[in-house]
Amino acid sequence: MDWTKQLDNYCERLGPEFWAEPVNAVTNVAFIVAAILALRYAVRGGRLDWPLGVLIAITAAVGIGSFLFHTYATVWAVMADVIPIQLFIVAYFALAMRRFAGLAWWLAGLATAAFMGVSFVGGDALGGLVGERLNGSEGYIPPLVALIVVGAILIAAGRDAAGWALVTAGALFAVSLSFRTADMAVCGAFPLGTHFMWHTLNGVLLGYLLYAMIRHGRPAGSPEVA
Repeated sequence: MDWTKQLDNYCERLGPEFWAEPVNAVTNVAFIVAAILALRYAVRGGRLDWPLGVLIAITAAVGIGSFLFHTYATVWAVMADVIPIQLFIVAYFALAMRRFAGLAWWLAGLATAAFMGVSFVGGDALGGLVGERLNGSEGYIPPLVALIVVGAILIAAGRDAAGWALVTAGALFAVSLSFRTADMAVCGAFPLGTHFMWHTLNGVLLGYLLYAMIRHGRPAGSPEVA
């Protein structure tokens, strides 16, 4: 594999230069801002522990990795972009199973493994069905469905605050995913594309998910954050 191969995956990119996607690159600051605000909120509420610290660090890594991809636009930069995103999805699901659903760690681990398996198979199957029509967004459909389904289950179980937070996050994710999907399709009418809105809204999304975990995902015996 040629790790330095240049890629052209987004409407805004018109050449191989470092700043060929300035808006796509700069809007990744949204993830850094989300991480900083979440860190301040967790520290202020006395809620910062290592699982939350890991989630916050991964959020910052998402911004850094995506910035590298939208500047260098190489195969290695794709890995820097994709890996932190997948880590956040898996880590957040696992912690949600523990702190929202109240499962034991081993059950949370089994649920997370099942989610990963369903996500892989489902995303692959969806990609085979729709081809290029979703512009590579099919892999994000299972996490979107998980937010809404898990949120609905929590609401039904009487954990309204956490449940509605996840459902709201799912609605926001659906909007941001629509911008990612539409990017190449709108190039003719809007040369800037819409991928920058995926970054901006996902920065808000990850920040909101971190807030929900800090606010509502309380370990046993810990106080609620105001």
